[in-house]
Amino acid sequence: MRSFRGGVHPPYNKATQDRPIERVSPPERVVVPLSQHTGAPCEPSVEKGQEVERGQKLGEAKAFISAPVHTPISGVVKEIAPHPHPVLGEALAVVVEGGGEMEDWPRGDVDPDSLEPEEIRMRVREAGVVGLGGAAFPTAVKLSPPKSIDTVILNGCECEPYLTADHRTMLERAEDCILGLRLVMRAVGAERGMIGVEANKPDAMEALRRASDGEVEVVPLKVKYPQGAEKMLIKALLDREVPTGGLPMDVGVVVQNVGTAVAVTEAVRDGKPLIERVVTVAGEVGRPGNYLVPIGTPFSYLMEVAGGLKEGVSQVVMGGPMMGIAQRSLDVPVVKGTSGILFLREVPPAEEGNCIRCARCVDHCPMELMPTLFVKFAKGERWDLLESAHIMDCIECGSCAYVCPARIPIVHYIKLGKLKVRSLK
Repeated sequence: MRSFRGGVHPPYNKATQDRPIERVSPPERVVVPLSQHTGAPCEPSVEKGQEVERGQKLGEAKAFISAPVHTPISGVVKEIAPHPHPVLGEALAVVVEGGGEMEDWPRGDVDPDSLEPEEIRMRVREAGVVGLGGAAFPTAVKLSPPKSIDTVILNGCECEPYLTADHRTMLERAEDCILGLRLVMRAVGAERGMIGVEANKPDAMEALRRASDGEVEVVPLKVKYPQGAEKMLIKALLDREVPTGGLPMDVGVVVQNVGTAVAVTEAVRDGKPLIERVVTVAGEVGRPGNYLVPIGTPFSYLMEVAGGLKEGVSQVVMGGPMMGIAQRSLDVPVVKGTSGILFLREVPPAEEGNCIRCARCVDHCPMELMPTLFVKFAKGERWDLLESAHIMDCIECGSCAYVCPARIPIVHYIKLGKLKVRSLK
């Protein structure tokens, strides 16, 4: 079965994979950050006290690498001020108060072959679509590659433990996944479409095959982390290697998450902006599951929707346990990149030991790097040597730290090293 070199096999703990997506009624107050994506923050397009309608733009994207944000509810703008942010710590946000039940957005109709590529890109940009796998890169930018693209890959691996939002999306929205793929192919001029799915999701593969009617390839992949990383996915499916410092387009490929494909469908076919997304809520809560959540919903509100906390929870993580971000507050809002919220029990802190030169970090690195060197240079503050050791090629998947018997927080040293390397330029 297709895969890549290296990687690890953490316990999957996907207890919510059989929980259908459940729509969450919006809170009376949403906090919509003006920065929810890679690139420049939006500039506010509304004022305090202004009445807004669901789907109305709250922030305008003035830079090429940016994406507008919209309100998921109708109401009144109460303030535009800095608020806690799950990734940035704090960021300027628009607070809207209103509420009311979320109605289904009116469904449109579109023939992807009837639209010009520029029209697709424009609709995707206006809808504020970004990558929903976690990186939140503006999708319209990905659909404007300066190089020739022959293949579009949809990422349906969802290799992080606990997370099942993509799995449920493939099962429940298979036709929209396929239409989104076709729209992306049309936008970039690609002739070939592929969907990579880990082999432990046979029901999702079957749903996608039925929906595609043979138009695209649905390929089972070995169950291994980080199979869903762009470079690993391209290697497994096409046996192409993205060059050092390069991007998938350098090997003729565009990669999109399956959730992003659905958002593209909704943007182009329905004119619906990205105002809600599927979030896996898992761990020590009363009702773990997959929830369709308005962007801007506080974590605390979603926690209550999921049945409240059980005893012993000491850590809240946005994303998966391997690459997610620990949170210091439940006041942060769901943003476009919130694939999951995990409520985890206390884990005794591991005492960092000395490297025993076992080379497990090297053996398991999917990028074929030498993490042990990164730690050595970072501890010695030899920032000048890190770049030549290819630290910038590290995808920070955490495989190295996972297998380290000395419990060295390798990714922490790598993040510090990257920060120092950037500061030297």
